[in-house]
Amino acid sequence: MRRNRAKLCAWLMGTAAAMSASSVSAVTLAEDAETVCKGLVGGTDAVKIDATTFQAPSQLAVAERGPTPSGRITPANPGFCKVLGHIDPVDPKAPPIKFQVNLPVEWNGRSVQYGGGGFNGVLITGLALPPAYPFDKPSPLARGFVTYGTDSGHETKPGELPQLFALNDEAFENFAHRAYKKVRDAAVTLMERAYGKKPEKMYFMGSSEGGREGLTMAQRYPDDFDGIFARVPVINWVGLQHAGTRSGLVTMGEGWINPAQVKLVGEAVRAACDKADGSDDALVQDPVTCKAVFKVETLRCGAGKSGDQCLTDPQIKAINTLHATYKFPFVLANGLDDYPGWGVSGEDTPAAGPTGGWVSWWLGTAPPAQPPAPNNGIAWIYGAGGIQYVFARDPKLDVTTYKPEDHKARLLEVSSLMDSTNPDLSRFRERKGKLIILEHMADYAQSPYAGIRYFESVERLMGTATAAQFARLYTAPGVDHVGSGAPANVDMLSVLVDWVEKDQAPGDLEVTEQKVEAPSFAVARSLPLCRWPAWPHYKSGPVTEASSYFCAQ
Repeated sequence: MRRNRAKLCAWLMGTAAAMSASSVSAVTLAEDAETVCKGLVGGTDAVKIDATTFQAPSQLAVAERGPTPSGRITPANPGFCKVLGHIDPVDPKAPPIKFQVNLPVEWNGRSVQYGGGGFNGVLITGLALPPAYPFDKPSPLARGFVTYGTDSGHETKPGELPQLFALNDEAFENFAHRAYKKVRDAAVTLMERAYGKKPEKMYFMGSSEGGREGLTMAQRYPDDFDGIFARVPVINWVGLQHAGTRSGLVTMGEGWINPAQVKLVGEAVRAACDKADGSDDALVQDPVTCKAVFKVETLRCGAGKSGDQCLTDPQIKAINTLHATYKFPFVLANGLDDYPGWGVSGEDTPAAGPTGGWVSWWLGTAPPAQPPAPNNGIAWIYGAGGIQYVFARDPKLDVTTYKPEDHKARLLEVSSLMDSTNPDLSRFRERKGKLIILEHMADYAQSPYAGIRYFESVERLMGTATAAQFARLYTAPGVDHVGSGAPANVDMLSVLVDWVEKDQAPGDLEVTEQKVEAPSFAVARSLPLCRWPAWPHYKSGPVTEASSYFCAQ
C-alpha cells in the first residue's frame, strides 16, 4: 500500500505545474496518498467535503442473501480515497444533497457516475457492481475509474414512506435532475484537486430510476457525459406511476390473482410461444409477437367454477388491463398522453424483494391495501404513494377516488421535471456522446415498451442512420427488472469505452447468466443480445450457449 501511495504522490507532484497556486500548496505538503486524501476536507460556497478516509484494498465477498443477484456481491477494490460530502439546499426546509466520490490511487483519467433506484433516498456509494456488469469482472474502481453517486437530495428514514420528500419542491426538483448535475460538477472539482486535471472521459451508468437519470443527463445536460448506459429506464415516469396504480386498482377484490394462478399463466405463455424461435429452452425469445399470439381468455374457468387451474372474469379483466395502454385525458411533456401496457413472459419468475415477476411487482402476496402494505406488489406501493405525495400532495387521499384531470396542473409540472422522453438528442450527438439503452422484456416494474417507443421516437426525429451513429437499443428476452430469469450480464462499460474512445460501434452482443459462486461465477447459459428490432433465433447446438442462436427480426 505504501508503494501505491508513493506512486500517487509522485504523480501529483509531477502535475503540480498545471495546478492553481492553492492546489500546488496542498500537493507540496503531501507525503503520501493518505495525506492528499485528508487535504480534500473543506469546501467553498454550497459544496462541502465532510470527511475523507483512505481505504485499504479489500477482497471480493459474496453474501448468502441479497435483494438481487448482483447485490450479493461486494467486488474487490484497491486502495482509494473515500470522499463524503454534501451540497447545501437553497430552501432551508429542503434536505442537502449527499454524495460519495471514490478516488483510486492509480487513476486512468475516466470517471463513472452511478445512478440510483426507486425513489432514491439512500446514498449511492459507487462501490458496487454497475448495472448488468459481469460478476467476475474487476470493478470500475479497480480498473482505475473514479466512481461516485448521490442520494439525489433526500434520505429516507426507517419506517418513512419513500415518497414523503416530494412534498418539498426543491427536494423533488433535485430528485428529478438537479442533484445529478450538481454532484457531477462537484466530482469534477474533486478530481481536479486530487489529480491536477479534469477527467478526460466521463460515463454514466444507471438502471431503473438510474436509467431515467442517465437519459435525463443526455437530454438536459448533453455536454456533461461522453457515454451513458441506461438499463430498464423509467423514462415516462408520470405514466408509469399512473399505469402501475391502475393495474393495482383492478386487482382489488375479485381481480386479485394468487401465486398458483400466476404460475398457471406463466406456463401457458411458454406453451404458446417458447418454441417459436425453434428451440425448447423455456424462454420466450420474441415476446412482442407472443403478446399478440397469447390470449389469456383460454384460461377462463368454466361456468360456475373457480380454482388455481383457471381464471375468473375479473382476473382476466385485470390481466388485460395490465397489458393495455393507459390513456391520459390530456397531453403531457413531449407530446405523450399515454403509457404502453406491459408485455408477456416471466410472469412466474420467483419473487425475492425486487427480483421476480408478477408477485414481486404487480400482485404481491395479498390484494392491494390502503395505505399500501408490505405484502403488496411494489408497483402499488410506489404508484399509490406517488399519487398521494407527488401528484395530489394529499397523504390521506383515497386513491380509488383519484382522477388525473383534477390535478392537471401538477401532472404537467411533474411531467416536465421527471419524464425523460425528449427525443431531441442532437446536442448530445454533436459532441460525440454515445448512448446505450437496454430493455428487459420480462420486466414488470416498468414497461419495456416505453423504452422501445422512446428509441423509435429518436429514430423518427433524427433519422435512423443518424441515430445509429450514437445510440443503440438492445432487448433481453426473459429477464426481469433487476437481471434475473434469463441471461442478462454484459460489460457495457467496456462497450461504451470502445465506442467513445476507439469509435468501435457495437453490433449484436452476448449476455450471460452467472452462478453467484465466487471466484469463478461460472456461466450457466448465454444468449445473443440483439439490437432492436431483432431477436435470438435458434439454429443448432446446446440451447444454453449463445453460439447456438443468431439475431434476426
